[in-house]
Amino acid sequence: MKAVTSDILAAACRKRHQWDRKGDSGRVLIIGGSRRYKGAPALAALAALRSGADLVTVAAPESASDVIASFSPNIIAEPLEGDFLNTGNTAALEKLAERADAVLIGNGLGRMSETADAVHEFLAYLKKPCVVDADALHHISDAKHLLRKGWIVTPHAGEFYNLSGVKLQKRLEQRIKEASRLSREFGATVLLKGYKDVIADGLRVRVNSTGNPFMTVGGTGDVLSGIASAFLAMGMNSFDAASAAAYLCGRAGDMASEKYGQGLMATDVIEAIPPVLSEA
Repeated sequence: MKAVTSDILAAACRKRHQWDRKGDSGRVLIIGGSRRYKGAPALAALAALRSGADLVTVAAPESASDVIASFSPNIIAEPLEGDFLNTGNTAALEKLAERADAVLIGNGLGRMSETADAVHEFLAYLKKPCVVDADALHHISDAKHLLRKGWIVTPHAGEFYNLSGVKLQKRLEQRIKEASRLSREFGATVLLKGYKDVIADGLRVRVNSTGNPFMTVGGTGDVLSGIASAFLAMGMNSFDAASAAAYLCGRAGDMASEKYGQGLMATDVIEAIPPVLSEA
């Protein structure tokens, strides 16, 4: 087991070249949103952009797409037919994924049964690096065979229980053991969120200690997954991308909490990402 340190950020900062073109530093596709949940994919998109991704597209149901686009002109919003993700959307998602370097799925999707079918269908097709987060973790709890090597799953303790049947305790040793076991079973990198984040890929384990209790506010998980998707899109392997994302999100949260304390919001964490990256 190794501790995640600030050194990981040097690998996360892609070297830019004079003749770079738009997209050379990564194209991210985020699949999320529903009639009820509109903010989550927008937070993930803004976090991915602040982490260095060149282009971020959010594919969301029509009921959410315009609202997501209104968060920032930097977000490319692609409307999908319907109030929630459904199997009629998968052909459009497959076409969008062809142009992406990495995919993030789950933020604000909701838990409708037809959404589960669409998630299964799309993930069975997908061959790109992927972060599976939030409601998508719920939808794959009975289809874990869809996960692939090089992907990242980002459960908190409750989502971990749904995936594994194991109730986590507040003991780091147990969390390391169970995250390692799950990563070996899935073949994917597990980023187990908590007071101390555990990152495991079946062979290696890292523990991240950045972050603070003010980050229990809604939306910080979306920020974390957005950062991870950006790093995957920029070419990092899943273990390093998950480690760097955990460190950066927590360090940005620490920086923001110094200013806002219990008034911290997820958007404050996003705005602290560039100053943390400048420390690398």
